[in-house]
Amino acid sequence: MSLRGIYKNKDGSIGIIVPSEEALQTRTMKEIMEKDVPSGLEYVIVNTDVIPTDRTFRECWELEPNTKFDGIGSTSNEFKE
Repeated sequence: MSLRGIYKNKDGSIGIIVPSEEALQTRTMKEIMEKDVPSGLEYVIVNTDVIPTDRTFRECWELEPNTKFDGIGSTSNEFKE
């Protein structure tokens, strides 16, 4: 199962984080998202099969209106120990 992190940027665009296999061997997806999502932005962790494969209209992608978020980006760009 491949996971991705999705968040909405302040300008309304959608950001997608694709973790490396190496990162996933030592960190959880939640740890990666808290570090890599911009501070204060909410994120959701999803399976890759929910992300459209056709990127033609990517600038029009949106999150579902009642998305239950998994967390919020941290102010630090380093992993918590």
